[in-house]
Amino acid sequence: MSWTISNPVVVPFDFSKHAIQAVERACQLVEASSQIHVLHVLPYLTATEPGVVWATVDDASRIKHALEALREALPESKYGKIFLDVRIGDPGSVAAERAEELEAELLVVGSHGRRGITRMVLGSVAERVVRLAHCPVLVVKLPTQVELETETKSAQAAIA
Repeated sequence: MSWTISNPVVVPFDFSKHAIQAVERACQLVEASSQIHVLHVLPYLTATEPGVVWATVDDASRIKHALEALREALPESKYGKIFLDVRIGDPGSVAAERAEELEAELLVVGSHGRRGITRMVLGSVAERVVRLAHCPVLVVKLPTQVELETETKSAQAAIA
């Protein structure tokens, strides 16, 4: 028996290998790629000097460039006709809001697996999505590889 999703699936996307893995997992779960809504969230701009940023960059051009980058990163020839969307705001909040707007059946989020002080400083978008979403969330982590040292004969025999 196979299990597939027939309603929209939202995949927050930050151009990392973790996000690519999340899109690929979502493709495995849905009946048609047109159900996948990939969402990239741009941060709010803050000026470092008065007027410098705002005079040279506007939200419309930022969104346009991000959509072009999404099309390049997720070509239709490989991923089918997925929906690409770019919004501005907090990634975790915007992802949860978009899932609610679409009445999504699932959110699929790639996890960087940050720990310790890095996680405290940078936070976890996946964790925020899990807390804010009103639908199930699948957190996808990349497989980890462990190297074993086999300096003793008993260790070598155990893994042989």
